[in-house]
Amino acid sequence: MSKICDGFIKRNDYLFCIDSDGCVMNTMDIKHIRCFGPCMVEEWELFEWEEPILKRWNEINLYTITRGINRFKALAKILREINTKYCVIDDLEMLEKWVNESFELSNAALERAIAMSGSSCLKKVFSWSLKVNEMIQNLSLDEKEPFSGVRASLEYAHIVGDVAVISSANRQAVMQEWEKYGLLDYVDIVLTQDNGSKAHCIQELLKKGYDKEHVIMVGDAPGDQEAAKRNDVYFYPILVGHEEESWKEFNDLAIGRLCDRTYGGSYQIKKEAEFMNNLK
Repeated sequence: MSKICDGFIKRNDYLFCIDSDGCVMNTMDIKHIRCFGPCMVEEWELFEWEEPILKRWNEINLYTITRGINRFKALAKILREINTKYCVIDDLEMLEKWVNESFELSNAALERAIAMSGSSCLKKVFSWSLKVNEMIQNLSLDEKEPFSGVRASLEYAHIVGDVAVISSANRQAVMQEWEKYGLLDYVDIVLTQDNGSKAHCIQELLKKGYDKEHVIMVGDAPGDQEAAKRNDVYFYPILVGHEEESWKEFNDLAIGRLCDRTYGGSYQIKKEAEFMNNLK
């Protein structure tokens, strides 16, 4: 058993895996528009092409099929585009190699890779990531609120099952945001980027003995859907721009369907179609 689940005790037959940014917390736009993108422009001195680059960063991370992608994967993707279209990004291949081969995509894993390779690009990536975390930390908590309907849904889910936060975000930020609004009262375990991929986290939780038909991943991004599929568990989408309605349906209908074993089949197909059609 992986150490990430040490101390976690299965209380119920059902397991609700919940993403954080853009799913529970209305934080995706503010973090990318005010933190991630601007820090990238500053770190690589891309001011000459700032407007189109920031627009492209937001497309990748917020408004298209790659929404919710890990920060380092997103960075590798856009830096390759920048290298092709605007200017040379030194040692970019080392970042791409690390992103493609590393089991864990986090600051700690990045530090280990830097110690082994001495890569100039990885050093800049680490500097960028630390600056992003600092800027996010400095955002007012009042600017990082949960979507309407989240609390009621989490409270209900926690009554009928176990609740795990599974996020690719920075752990400190997740804990701070959820604690601020009292949402940790309805959570049994918090797993973030330093615990491995979302798929890996679900896989380790399943080892506690859950029936896969009793497990659901709730998220707003294709990465959440993929993590569910890789573990053969259900996926419930929080639709971008329709978050309040999505949480209401989750509370009023989806939880009940999971518990009475009618979530699969036509309902799951319908929800996945709505999810894909909502991302342009």
